[in-house]
Amino acid sequence: MSRKQKFSSAEFSGQCQKSYKKLQQEQCKGVDKAVMALIKGEITPGLRVKPIEPSKYYDEARANDGDRVIHRISDGTVYFVDIVPHDDIGRYGKAPK
Repeated sequence: MSRKQKFSSAEFSGQCQKSYKKLQQEQCKGVDKAVMALIKGEITPGLRVKPIEPSKYYDEARANDGDRVIHRISDGTVYFVDIVPHDDIGRYGKAPK
């Protein structure tokens, strides 16, 4: 009897889609890998998923050396918010009003 893997549903914000379109092909590969790991729930040490300080409303996942996937997981859905350089994650440190 085979085991079925449970996948989370995913939603991509307009900003996330816009940021993805601006990436180079090599960057896209890293982002694709991170997105699929989050959807599958395969969180590995290399992905380095952690909350963004100070409010910890959003989480970041490492896509490659420089880019981070900003997301939030709620009720079995992964909400992909944006893809930003590591130095820009601070703007997601607070929950939206």
